[in-house]
Amino acid sequence: MKEHKIFAACYDRMLASIEKKVLGRRREALLAGLTGRVLDVGAGTGVNIPFFKSASTVVLAEPDGAMRAKMDAKIPKASVPVETSGAPAEKLPFPDASFDAAVCTLVLCTVQNPEQALSEIHRVLKPGGTLVVLEHVEAPDEAKLHRWQHRIGPVWTKVAAGCVLTRDTATTVEKAGFTFSSLENLRELPGWMPISPMIQGVATRS
Repeated sequence: MKEHKIFAACYDRMLASIEKKVLGRRREALLAGLTGRVLDVGAGTGVNIPFFKSASTVVLAEPDGAMRAKMDAKIPKASVPVETSGAPAEKLPFPDASFDAAVCTLVLCTVQNPEQALSEIHRVLKPGGTLVVLEHVEAPDEAKLHRWQHRIGPVWTKVAAGCVLTRDTATTVEKAGFTFSSLENLRELPGWMPISPMIQGVATRS
């Protein structure tokens, strides 16, 4: 996989403000209570690492070497046992039904094939396993931001490591065989930000 060295170098600093104001507490609410063997899909620079408190083991899967280098530097901050993998979300090298929970935070926007990625997540989760998501999504059709997302989308994808602004992630999750027990549409980021429409959800594998 192509490494995005500049993006990786800037990522934590770019998100620092919104992590402090919004995303950090959202991550904590989703991740702190996860138990058993947990898979963090597209773990990026390892932003989630400090928020895992109850898991028996967390596997951090990140295919981008530059992002993984940043992630590795955060592993000493982990309060639970951690393993790492360079596997892409679309081709997870784990046995069927081998995880109790999976985590997708700001990753389903970037994977090349979200349908295949979610199919793989479904495969490696145990029946009844938990999928938590915190993702930015496409704005409603009638919103000005919807037009803005589509206008700048091609350029955004090129400069933001393949990130796509216009995905209907909740629907894709449901079509992959998951049922949401909770799903919240978030509007906490400044309205002008292309990534401001977000969802936070907890779903169960069928």
